[in-house]
Formats: sequence, structure tokens, C-alpha cells
Amino acid sequence: MANGQLCQMISRICEDLSSGECRRLLYLCGSLDTDSCGSDHVREVLTSWLSRGRVDHLYLVELLFRLRCFDLLKKLFHISKQEVEGILGQDRALSEYRVLMSDVSEDMGTEDLESLKFLLSGSLPRERLARAKSFLDVIVELEKLDRVSSERVELIEQCLKDISRVDLARKVKGYQNLTSAPENENIAEPERRRLSYQSPVEEYRLQSDPRGECLIIDCVGSDGDMLEEMFSWLHFKVTLVKWLGVGDTLSLLRQAAQQRENQDVDAFACCIISRGTATDLLATDSHRLGLRLDTVRHLFTPDCCPRLAGKPKLFFIQTYSVSDPQDCSSRPTGHLAHREEDLETDGGGEPLSVETDGGEGYPSVESVPTDADVFWSHCWTDEGQLDEKHHQSVYLQALREAVLRGQRRRTHLVGVHTEMNGVIFNHNRRNPGARYNINLRHTLRKNLYML
Repeated sequence: MANGQLCQMISRICEDLSSGECRRLLYLCGSLDTDSCGSDHVREVLTSWLSRGRVDHLYLVELLFRLRCFDLLKKLFHISKQEVEGILGQDRALSEYRVLMSDVSEDMGTEDLESLKFLLSGSLPRERLARAKSFLDVIVELEKLDRVSSERVELIEQCLKDISRVDLARKVKGYQNLTSAPENENIAEPERRRLSYQSPVEEYRLQSDPRGECLIIDCVGSDGDMLEEMFSWLHFKVTLVKWLGVGDTLSLLRQAAQQRENQDVDAFACCIISRGTATDLLATDSHRLGLRLDTVRHLFTPDCCPRLAGKPKLFFIQTYSVSDPQDCSSRPTGHLAHREEDLETDGGGEPLSVETDGGEGYPSVESVPTDADVFWSHCWTDEGQLDEKHHQSVYLQALREAVLRGQRRRTHLVGVHTEMNGVIFNHNRRNPGARYNINLRHTLRKNLYML
């Protein structure tokens, strides 16, 4: 998003936040001056940081997520809580310590707060305790006196135990364990210390040459060449095929799932541009014999496509909804039944053991759920869009631009998709008669960086 659009987003966010949410937002941003917590002050702070490059689209998304303002996420950024959970990984901008303190504050009731204030009456001046209306207010005062910091949370843990909030004390202890480095490790900053504890499987391996196989099926003659250029630039081996019928589309997808080359690459991508219905791809067929979208997904599950087990499988589908589809009950021979609800964000199904690189040249065995490692992005719009001269899909163009920006900033794929959501949301607001609908469902278990 451009800075002008981000300024508008900041203004709309501030209009909808309560004074308590404004106070928490300032604290999450690193400020200890939370007394001036009006929306105008928050707008000035965020706008100032935007001009200095400290605030971007993903920063605002993370702020709203941490404030638990899920309705605003949906309203302003057209993104769900589940999608943001998938984005937040190595790209977190907010301090883990401040996020923890904010969460504890939200989970603490009035009686617990009064007990905590009584417990700290010998540590904080009476007038400051009297002004404290939340757990965060108490934390701010303790931080000002250097009694608590991102590296010293023992006092908070003990106080939570003393007021019988053992559940919250455990959260603080968990944070402390995560950020405590070994005694012989000389690391000064807590952020650097946390990096040493990141899981070695947090990123998908994408180092083969080529990086992956990419199949592009363009049944409307639009944007296929652009996608071929993009995936070639990403070092994928690309196969572009145009103007296929349903039967040939199914055959080609089966061949792609079973080809031996899948064994030698680290990823697979499939892009399909086609007329369709809510559940079927119609390709170039006029008699409306549809290919189920569920079938496409099922062809690449580990039991059907073992050579891609444990590897990311990416699908970008642009369908143009027909105005009056005929009966799609007749399927091409070999239609596979596979319900859409079988693919959930958290994965599922029986696990499959695949061999991965365990380091030092030794293999290790990883248990992979049947529907794991799938990134399924589906966009649909009205067939009438194709009547426009030199039509290009807003969704696919947004994908290309977001991927290019993502490589410059090293943004993982789910974060790239979040930017696409924002572009499509703004397009729909400006062009209500040419609306694009987008849906992301993924079972990625690690972050995926395309380069």
C-alpha cells in the first residue's frame, strides 16, 4: 500500500479504537507515555512513524491482531484472524515481551488487579497505584523504575503466583524460558537471543535447481504469459498450456502429479485460469461438464502424489463465474470425490512419514498430515470481466506485484497474500460492479520464501 492509503487506514483505525485500546496500542508500539491515549495522539504517533518508515501494511495488521480487534481486521484489511495467525512468524514487528504484557492485561479481572496493586503497595508510590486502571498501567510504572523489563520478568511471575493467577504466571515463565540464553552465550539483546531458539524447521527448503515445477493452465487466454514470466523469474521450471477442455485439463493435472521430476524439486505450483462455478472448473467446454476443484486438490495429496510429500504445493486459481451454468453432475471419467471441508487450515488426516534432511548428511523422518503443505488461493469474479478489451485479472496482477515486493523485503508467502487482500479490497471499494472475491485456505507448516 502507498503511504496515502496507509494514512487513511491509520485514521480509520483510530476512529474505531476505545481509549483502552489506544493505550494498549501505544504500549505495543514501545511507548511508556500512555497517559495521552486519545485517538488524535495515536494518529499523530503512527503517522509520524509512517513518514520515517517504521510503519507499513503488515505492522498495522499485527497491531490490530494483538489488540484482538478482529472485526477491524476483516472490515479494513479484508483478512481473517486465522489468516493473520498464519502470517505471524519470523516477520513479527512487535516485541514479544510487550505482546505478552498486553495479553496478560486483557486476561486480568478487576479483583486480580486490586490484589496486585495491594501486593505492590510497598514498591510503587500510592498516587501512581491509584491512577492505575489496568495491569498495563502497573507494568508501565514498574518499567519506569527499572523493576521490570523484557529481560527481567521474575517480579511479575511471582506476583501473579501470589494472587493465585498461576495460569498467567506460566505464560510469563514460558516467555522467560524462551528468552534465557545459555550461561556461556554472550548475547546482549533479547531479540538476538530469541533468534537462537528458532526451530530449524521454521522455513521450507527452497534450494533445488530449478526451485520447483510450475504448471499453468490458461483456458481464457489471459494472464498465462505473465504468470509464466513470474515463475520463471522465481527459478521454477514452467509449463504453460492454453485453451484446454475439461478432460485434457484433468489428464494434464494427473501427469503433473505423477511426474518423476517432482522428486528432484523443493516445491510445486499450479495456476489455473478458467470459467467456472462455485465448485467446478469449466475450462473451454461449452456443455458444462465440470472438473471439481476438490479433485484438483486431491490429486496432489501424499497418497496420490508421494513425490511431493512434505513439500509446499501452491495453487493460484482464477475463475470467471458463468451467469447461467447448466448441470455439472456429469463428470469426466475418473472424477474423484473430495469434500472442500476436508482441507482445513490446521491440517488433518492420517500422517505420512517422509524422509527429510536431518543435518550432517543424515536423514530424519518427519510425520506429515495427509493434507499438509498446501497453499490454496482461489479468486472468482464475474464472467463479464472477460468482455473488457485487454482484460487482466486484478487478482493475478496483484499476485505478481506482491511477490516482487515480497522478495525485496523477504516476506513469506502468507504475508504476500495479505498484501494482495488489501489491493483487492481497495479495488472492490472503487469498483463495486467488478468485484473480485478471494479465499485463502492453507496448511503450510513452515514459512515459505519464494526466493
